[in-house]
Order: sequence, then C-alpha cells, then structure tokens
Amino acid sequence: MIVVLVVASGAPWESRALEALGEHAGTVVLKRCVDVDDLLAAATSGQAQAAVVGLEARGLDVAAVDLLRQHGVQPVAVVADDDADAGRVRASRIGIATVVRVSGIDRLGDAVVDAERATPPPAGPAAPTLPPLPPLPPSARPTRPWPTSPPAPAEPPSPTAGGRVLAVWGPAGAPGRSTVAAAIAAERARHGERVVLVDADPYGGSLAQQLGVMDEVSGLLAAARLSTSGHLEERFASVQRGLDQHLSVVTGLPRPDRWSEVRAGTVEHLLEVGRTHGQVVVDTGFSLESDAAADLGRPSRNQLTLGALEVADDVVVVGGADPVGLSRLARGLVDLREAVGSVPVHVVVNRMRPSLGWSEKDIAGMVAGFGRLAGLHFLPDDRAAVDRALVAGRTLLEAGDSPLTKAVAALVAHLPR
Repeated sequence: MIVVLVVASGAPWESRALEALGEHAGTVVLKRCVDVDDLLAAATSGQAQAAVVGLEARGLDVAAVDLLRQHGVQPVAVVADDDADAGRVRASRIGIATVVRVSGIDRLGDAVVDAERATPPPAGPAAPTLPPLPPLPPSARPTRPWPTSPPAPAEPPSPTAGGRVLAVWGPAGAPGRSTVAAAIAAERARHGERVVLVDADPYGGSLAQQLGVMDEVSGLLAAARLSTSGHLEERFASVQRGLDQHLSVVTGLPRPDRWSEVRAGTVEHLLEVGRTHGQVVVDTGFSLESDAAADLGRPSRNQLTLGALEVADDVVVVGGADPVGLSRLARGLVDLREAVGSVPVHVVVNRMRPSLGWSEKDIAGMVAGFGRLAGLHFLPDDRAAVDRALVAGRTLLEAGDSPLTKAVAALVAHLPR
C-alpha cells in the first residue's frame, strides 16, 4: 500500500484525484496539504511514499522536489490537457518525471504506483537538455541618469554555451565587493564578451543603485518566481536589464528583508542558466554561516551566497588594505576554503594607498600564509573615479579612464575566460 500526499492549490481536478486515489487498491491518501510548505512538513514524517502535486503550487521547485525524494516521497505532477507539453517540460526542469493529464486522472493511482517503484531521476535544473535561448533584446537603458542621451546599443551577440561563473566574495566591513564585481563585468564586456552581472547579496544588494537602474522590479525575485514555476530558461531575458550590447544586470533584493522569497536552489539555477548565455559575474554577501532552515527545505538567508559559491568556477575575494580589512581577509580566506574546496581563489586587496605604510610585498607575505591562491592583485584607492561613477550611475569604465580602471583591466587579464 502506497501512502500519498496531495497538494493541488485548489485546482478543479483535486476532488477527482482524491476519488481516484481512494478507489485504487494500491494507494491511500494520508493528507491533503494546503501548500508546499505543508507538503514538505508532512513528507518529513516518513509516513508517505508519494506526492501528487499541481505544478502551479507556489514554492514547488527543484529544492522542494529534492527534499521530497530525500524523505522517500516520489512526486507525480498533474497537468492540464491544453498545456500538457509545456507542463511536462516544467515538470522535467524541477525533477519530476511522472506526469498525468487531467483527462487521465482516473489512472492516477496506477501512475503513483509506477512512480514509487521506479528509480527517480536526478533532480536539478541541469537534468533536461535544453537548446540555447535567444539573445538578450537590446535596451536603450531609459532609466539610467545619463547627463546626455547615449546612442542606442546595438543588437547583442548570440548566447555562447559554456560560460564561466565568477563569484565575487569578501568578508564583512564593505571592502568593495559590488564595486569590484561591476568593474570586472564591465571590463569583460569591453572586450566583446557577453556578460551577465548578478546581484545575489542577501544583506545589502546595491548594484541597481550603483548602475542607475531605477526599476522597482527585482531581477532576482523575478528569477525566483520563474525558477519555481519552471519558466526561467525560456524567460531568462525578462529578469535582466541591458546596460549595453554586451552587458546586462540581474538586480538584487529591493529590501534586505525579502531574502526569504528566494528559495534554496534559485541562485544556483539562475547562474547555471546565465552561463549558457556567456560569462556570469555574481556579487555575493559576506556571511558563510549555514543554518538549520536549509535542512528543512526552507529559505536560508546565507544560501544565496553559499549557492553562488557552490556553482562558481572561480572566486575573487575582495579585502581592504587597512589593518582591520587585512585581518578580516585572513580569517575569511580560512572560512572560504571550507566552502569552495579546490575552486581557484583570486585575492584582490582593495583601496591600496601609500599612507598605510606597507608595500604590496609585505601584504603578499601575510596573505600567502592563509592558503594557496590562484592570484593576488592590488587596486588603488581611487576615490575620485569611484565617486564619478556612483554620482552618474555608470560603471567605472563609463566614468572615464583612471588608475583604478587600469588596475581592473590588469586583474581581468589574469582571470580565466
């Protein structure tokens, strides 16, 4: 006898599904769950072996499906007849292999039995093989406060498969993560690379403000909703704002308290989709601490940062050149190594200035004692260049040539492509 959980979000097929399961000799309904959170809580009890779900249920995503399977619950999705093909694709993207049409709801019991007996496929956004998506449409960037009207950007290049994900991380204390992330992305775009800049800082995302993007819609929250519904791949362009023909940005949280709307697995899915369009640079938060919420399938604030680091091919660590910044950087490198393992780590010492009284060689000797690094770079304390960019709502490159932009160019030249 297979014990079944049902979450239908009030779908019209729900009553028929309950009847079909109740009449089937091999199934029994344990609970009708009111939402996905209720479903996950019921699954942790260990009493159920299957779950019948409606794909429109809010919060039904890769992480939720994975948690169901961790507790031995095999999901079965019900899709509308007029949306069956698209429904199968959405179900596949979040890891559900067994799909039943509403017109075949009377055979739902057999489908549940077959799903429970079958070996489940690996869950995750990368499981299905999807074709590359069309290029990001051009944008004239109407909301950025240009002093003069810029020319409309040309059509961006087609997506390039196999792009790398570069995560920009740094310890607490505002060492300049966002400024460095935006500068790296702009420098790569200057060389003709297709670049997606993602703001995944759960504590104080600021890329939208820095780059003069005044939209009230958060690209990260939009991506979270599309990831949950299984539409992120096909609508990836809608979560970005074009800055020029090569560079676009996925803006971050409009308020720090909205981190809970981004479910576990969303950032990983977003970055994996982004890499199919080209290079991805992601600005992360400072904290690497995990909490018990992730183990229960609920949002974890620091999961945005940890998830980005898990997907990253390379990590750039930004630290301040002052005594407090260097001390935090040293401790942070130790913590980071536990989080990223063998992923190459490039250290950037930011706001380097002669008044501190030590040389680059002195700092290199100190940092080298905290792990093997793929590179060590220094950026000058060029407040004038940073202020010009911030006031105009532009990238450092758009604000004009400066010692800082030259140092960023040297940094990017050493980063893997």
